[in-house]
Amino acid sequence: MSGLDGARVALLETRMSAEAAALVRRNGGEPYCVQAVRESVVDCAEDAAALIDNLAGGLCGIVVFTTGVGVEALCREAERQKRLESLLESLRRVTMVCRGPKPAGALMRRGVRVSIAIAEPYTTAELLDALSGLDVAHKGVAVVHYGERSASLAESLLSRGARLQELCLYEWRMPEDTGPLRELVSEIIAGRVDAVAFTSQAQARHLFRVAEETAQADALAQALNTRTVVAAVGPTCAAALKKLAVTPRVVPEHPKMGHMVVALARYIEQHP
Repeated sequence: MSGLDGARVALLETRMSAEAAALVRRNGGEPYCVQAVRESVVDCAEDAAALIDNLAGGLCGIVVFTTGVGVEALCREAERQKRLESLLESLRRVTMVCRGPKPAGALMRRGVRVSIAIAEPYTTAELLDALSGLDVAHKGVAVVHYGERSASLAESLLSRGARLQELCLYEWRMPEDTGPLRELVSEIIAGRVDAVAFTSQAQARHLFRVAEETAQADALAQALNTRTVVAAVGPTCAAALKKLAVTPRVVPEHPKMGHMVVALARYIEQHP
């Protein structure tokens, strides 16, 4: 057996758990799937209506999408208000900026062309770099955040004089049942998990929040730094882990789940 060589790999992915598990199996591993994050849609009717009004009235000339989930949430709300076509027509007229291929793909499927796509690894740093070439002073800029507000993005735009409109259409929350996460903490500490693959910063924070509730955060960090191989999908996720005193051993060159699993398999192959 090659690749993951039968390693038990914990996956905390929610939306693509089946795909992640299939990738692990294809690379010779045993997937152990645990939900760590629940994406909860918030009441965004007023914010969505205000954005559609501002776009139609020419008050907003730049729209920044940080996530594909945000695109879907906004379109669902616009459709509920019977204003989806109005929204899409307006988006086709303004400068569209996307943080990565997921929001870009969600927009392109609806016939909206992306004006500015940022470079890999698609972090806020690359997004800010892409936005640096735009004149935003005294101009309407809308930012559709991911599961939490990106303070650094908002503050940068405000400091440059933008008239900023922010939308938080969904939130990253703990799973309703945290029992499986608590069990995962115990399994990691006991040495029964060979690797953990993180695809978002919220997954890492939630895992440690559960560990803190049982005074096991230090033991969890020690296990993840010694016995268990930690993989982070990209630099943002890796930075969140480092804040939790965990240094990931695998960060793929391209911040995608498939690349992460292959990189993890290669690491385990080279470090039997």
